Amino acid sequence: MSNPSSPPPLAATHAVNPWTDLDEAGSGLTVDAFLTTLMSQVGNALRRTITVPYADAADLTVSEWRLLALIAHAGELPFSALVVQSTSDKALVSRTLRLLEERGLVALQAQGSTPRKKIQCAITLAGRQLHDEVMPVARRHQAAALRVLSREEREVMHRALVKLRGYCQTSQAGQANEGGEG
Repeated sequence: MSNPSSPPPLAATHAVNPWTDLDEAGSGLTVDAFLTTLMSQVGNALRRTITVPYADAADLTVSEWRLLALIAHAGELPFSALVVQSTSDKALVSRTLRLLEERGLVALQAQGSTPRKKIQCAITLAGRQLHDEVMPVARRHQAAALRVLSREEREVMHRALVKLRGYCQTSQAGQANEGGEG
């Protein structure tokens, strides 16, 4: 029984690699071969198959789980650092934090007396307990997906993703320093 949304067989996906002989202009690249398209598709598929099941089981959204895990790892951190680490926009982080606070999983404390107060985010005991229950399940799910790849593939993929992240961070910093738009 085949699933219509399942990927094509490996032989079909390895027949032609559009990235092998890539020139600077990206000649011949189609949208479905764009790095951003493939990463988005893989990211969404991984979120649906790996993260959503254990987040749902803990009655958390993926955003709630991500923020809870980041805060639990740090113990506490400023809102601005949480926005950067989560790679989410400020509005989503703010809304999600309020929901976690309402559930007693995080504590938010305003610091300073100016209208632009800084917010400190801290894990509560209930938040720590929930995190500690979910984290072993999360690790198992993540490991199961990673172990689909050989050890060598995992090493290459990790290096490649870290390198791409560095490229993007450097490019963003360069654009910000230039004051450029777009």
